[in-house]
Amino acid sequence: MQIYDYKVVKINADVVNGKVVLEATGPLSIAAKPMINKINAVFQEEKPIAVTDDKILFSTWIPEIPSPAFSRMINSQIGFSLLNKRTPDQLSVGVTPRCPNKCIHCGAADMMAPNNEMTVEEINNVINQALDMGTYLITIDGGEPMVRKDLPEIIANIDKTKTTVSMFTSGFRLNDERAAALKDAGLTSVKVSFDSADPEIHDKFRGRKGAFDDAVAAVKSAKNAGILTDMYLTISPYNIDNIDDLYQMATDLGMDEMSMTGIIAVGNWKEHEDEVMTRVDAKRLEAFHKSKNAALEGPRVTALPYLLGPDMFGCFAGNRWMHVASTGDVLPCPYTPLSFGNIRDAPLSKIWSDMGKFPAYKKQSMVCLMRDPEFRKQYIHTIPKDAQLPYYSGPRKN
Repeated sequence: MQIYDYKVVKINADVVNGKVVLEATGPLSIAAKPMINKINAVFQEEKPIAVTDDKILFSTWIPEIPSPAFSRMINSQIGFSLLNKRTPDQLSVGVTPRCPNKCIHCGAADMMAPNNEMTVEEINNVINQALDMGTYLITIDGGEPMVRKDLPEIIANIDKTKTTVSMFTSGFRLNDERAAALKDAGLTSVKVSFDSADPEIHDKFRGRKGAFDDAVAAVKSAKNAGILTDMYLTISPYNIDNIDDLYQMATDLGMDEMSMTGIIAVGNWKEHEDEVMTRVDAKRLEAFHKSKNAALEGPRVTALPYLLGPDMFGCFAGNRWMHVASTGDVLPCPYTPLSFGNIRDAPLSKIWSDMGKFPAYKKQSMVCLMRDPEFRKQYIHTIPKDAQLPYYSGPRKN
C-alpha cells in the first residue's frame, strides 16, 4: 500500500512474514534511503499491533499508517535526516499537577506547582502552536490527567488530522463512561502505568491502596471503548526481574503493547543516583524487546532505553521532543527539570529555538542526558537547592 506521497518521494509499505517493509521511489528516494533503512531495521525486529488490507497499527507511539499524521512523521524524519532540522515530533503536556498517588519514583514530584494549572484555552493554544511546528504525537500527561473533568474537551479540540493523541494514566477514575467519552473526543491510546503484577507491591510503589485495581479496571474500560492500551513500565533494580510476569499479565488482559522506560534519578528518586538502570539492564531490555517481538502472539514490546539509545535513534529530549508542564513551563522532556521559558510569556517556537541554542541541545545526544553523569554534574547538580523547579535555563532575562 502507498503510505506517503510527495512530488519527489513516494513510500510504499508491504507486510512480509508478519513484518512491515518500507520502500521509497522517486527522485529523492536515494537520499531518503538511509532513513528508510533505519526504519526498516526497527520494523524487522518488531511486530505491529494490527494489520489490515488498508492500514497498519504499528505502535501507540506512531500514527496509524497511512494517515495525514503519519505523513507529517515522514516529513519530519526527512527534514531531520537530510537537513538536520529540529522538529518537536512529540509534545507531552502536563494538564494538571494534581494526583491521588504518591509514587516513590515520581519524576515530577518537585515540579508540581499546585495553584498554577493551565486552562483549557492555554492547553489547546500550546498544542496548536506545536502542530504548526510539525508535531505529530501529542501525549497528555500529569499529575494524573483523569482528575480533570474537562479532559474530553481538551482532547476534542485537538486537530486529529495532524496528530495522534495518547495519554498517560495510573488508571484513576478511568471507568467505562469516561473511557467512552475520551474515545468520542478522539483519544487513540492510553498508557496505563504498572510497577508490579503483584497488587500489594504495585500499591506500595504508587503510595495508594487500590491503585492496582484501578489500573486493571482502566485497561478493561479502555478496551471496551475501543482505545488502544499500552502497559507502561518504569524499570528499576526493584522490578526488572519481574518483567516476564508483567508481560504475561498484559497478555492476559489483551493489551496491545508493553512499553518500558528506565527509572531516572529525578523528583522523588533524585537522591538515588546509584539505584538506576545499568548498561547490563539496558541490554536485558533490548533482548526482551527482540524476543517478544519475534513471536507472533502477545502484545508488541517497546523498550525505550534501546530504541532511544546509541545503537538506534538516540535521545529525543530537546531535539525531537519537548514537554510543557502544567505551569506552562517548557522543558526538553518531563524528566529534565530545566525550563527554557513559559508559554504565558513567549511563543512556543521562540522557546523551542532558545532550547536549541543551549549547549547540551545544539545537537542530538545519542544517550539519555539525564542518565549522563557529565550532563548531571554540569546542569543538574548546579541547580541551587532552594530553587523553584523547573529551573529557568533559557536566555537571561533583563
